[in-house]
Amino acid sequence: MPLHIFEPRYCELIEKLLSNPDENAREFGIIAVRDGRSLEENGVEALYDVGTAAVLRKVDRLDDGQFDIVTIGSRRFLIHAVDTSAPLATATVEFLEDPTSDVSPRQLQQVAQRFTTYRTVLGGRLDDGDASAADLPAEATVLSYLITASMVLPTNERQALLSAVNAKERLTLASTLLARENGIIAVLSAVPAIDLLPSIDSPN
Repeated sequence: MPLHIFEPRYCELIEKLLSNPDENAREFGIIAVRDGRSLEENGVEALYDVGTAAVLRKVDRLDDGQFDIVTIGSRRFLIHAVDTSAPLATATVEFLEDPTSDVSPRQLQQVAQRFTTYRTVLGGRLDDGDASAADLPAEATVLSYLITASMVLPTNERQALLSAVNAKERLTLASTLLARENGIIAVLSAVPAIDLLPSIDSPN
């Protein structure tokens, strides 16, 4: 995920991360805010329970003190408490395991086919090139997160995918959502408005 960092509190975060000599430990949390709520007004109730840790991989420091950065998701976490006493909120979290789950070859084939259809009808606008089931990862957990990251969905549905306890549950939900989205696209002859998704200019 590329981000443009401009708010002072987030610039301070980047400076703090860069001060850590261990590049693999330059990690921070990303959590979604529920629609119509804000952390300032609603506190922890404004936040979803499960977020994603991101590792800082590339930093370009701009002349005006802002940053262009590239991050990669690393692991999920469950929020237990949030401290908003400082400009930059911090949290007590529990990192979540991804337990091995028994995903049948039939389920993998079905969700892969539906996702391939979804990518195809979006005309390569997800930067996947020519979509085919053959180029998808065979490992269930990896595939489940690829689909979660690629689908254009409302926040609550993306959050449901992220919060699934294992790959089997995530792929079951993803398959249902893909069937729905493919059906809507077929009926309306329209694709999701990818261009309206948050861009590098509005990350905070």
